[in-house]
Amino acid sequence: MTKPALLAPHDETPPLAMVIFGASGDLTSRKILPALASLADLGRLNENFTVIGVARTKWSDEDFQEAAMSNSAAAGDRWRNLVKRFRYISGEYSSTKTFNQLKQLLTEADELHGTEGNRLYYLATPPSVFSQVACALATQGCNVPGPGGGFCRLVVEKPYGRDLDSALELDAAVHTAFEERQIFRIDHYMGKETVQNVLALRFANAIFEPIWNRRYVEQVQITVSESLGVEHRGGFYETAGALRDIVQNHVMQVLALTLMEPPTGMDANHIRDEKVKLLKAIVIPTPDEAVDRSVRGQYTAGIIDSKPVVGYREEPEVAPDSTTETYVALRLGVENWRWAGVPMYVRTGKRLPHRVTEVAMQFHNVPHLAFEGELARQLRPNALVLRIQPNEGISLHFGAKVPGEAFKVQSVAMDFQYNSTFADSGMDGYPRLLHDAMIGDATLFIRTDEVEQAWRIVTPYLQAWSEPGAGLHFYEAGTWGPHIADLLLERTGDAWRVPEL
Repeated sequence: MTKPALLAPHDETPPLAMVIFGASGDLTSRKILPALASLADLGRLNENFTVIGVARTKWSDEDFQEAAMSNSAAAGDRWRNLVKRFRYISGEYSSTKTFNQLKQLLTEADELHGTEGNRLYYLATPPSVFSQVACALATQGCNVPGPGGGFCRLVVEKPYGRDLDSALELDAAVHTAFEERQIFRIDHYMGKETVQNVLALRFANAIFEPIWNRRYVEQVQITVSESLGVEHRGGFYETAGALRDIVQNHVMQVLALTLMEPPTGMDANHIRDEKVKLLKAIVIPTPDEAVDRSVRGQYTAGIIDSKPVVGYREEPEVAPDSTTETYVALRLGVENWRWAGVPMYVRTGKRLPHRVTEVAMQFHNVPHLAFEGELARQLRPNALVLRIQPNEGISLHFGAKVPGEAFKVQSVAMDFQYNSTFADSGMDGYPRLLHDAMIGDATLFIRTDEVEQAWRIVTPYLQAWSEPGAGLHFYEAGTWGPHIADLLLERTGDAWRVPEL
């Protein structure tokens, strides 16, 4: 049986010039260039496509082209031929000269490569220069399509602000240069197949939607676990922490898709409208209430994959007395008709035992269990688990009789894995998201009101944790976080799930 392809052949991008600010940086080399190479080799990039890199690093065109090839080693002839036309500008983001050069190269791209005036700007820079670059593009007239007409779009990486006030300031600055319809705020989690498949699971299957509510669901747990530490990002992490780095964006987006009401259409605005409604229904606590509904932790030295690792405070560029959290656990509530009274438990952390992201919906126990004690000792509540990474897929857990004379019941799982059903299902989310930005599909990108509401939700926790003496609980690397996080679970006997691998 032939496996269906992940990407359909008919969605080729239009002609365009893509400008990457921060072209010599880590994000460009690890994610953006390999994603473009994948799109090229799948035949999804128009033959009238080119890239202009902009960064402070003193590179030539040839240096940038070499970087594009070396960071996409498995790419084929299509990518190799495209790379030959790539150009590079070495300059400051505050310099008029930089943007004058950019205008010149964009004009050349229209004339030599037929990009037809279409522009896609990607901000892969440090967040501190997002607004500066956006405003400079407007000042120099680069925020409109070229003479041939077409479109002009801006892709903005996370973090989008570091709190509500800074997010609003950034939004105001960016909106002076680009209209909201031109802005594509990217979150790579939204490109993962399981995240997108939440919509199909819920709204294409009659058996799931009727039980997707408080009458049947007892609790929801979201786990975003990483076995890695902060690696070479200690300086960045000191200014961010787990709440800003993961919860405000990744977790809120996954939560919104999982819990939102059915949209009246599957276009970008209808889906994003429902996500915003869900975010607005999440209970925003006072700072005092936030203390009781959260646990923040920081990893100490321990063992990961049988190897000793240092604690967070011993990591490069981290203060020896740092109080930055590397672990967060929250108990959230959603006050709407569908979810009122259902606790939503969220946790994320670094240096946990495994890299895994999952959403687990645990259902209520049956009203009466006739076989108790030893007969049902291995029976757990029914659960539907969405595995986002690794091994993307879906599991349904239910009770079944154990073979033998005794009527013993235990939990078993029906398991669906993307990589065993669909071809190319392991592809990273960046190719999908870049492709969507190029064709103008904003469904998987974050709208301004989503960003603002997500910041409003996490703000009380930031305020509570900024107080002198705010609790920081330590956990050994290689464990599932501080034991005190178990106290967030409302019912006696409840526990955090051990995520599926």
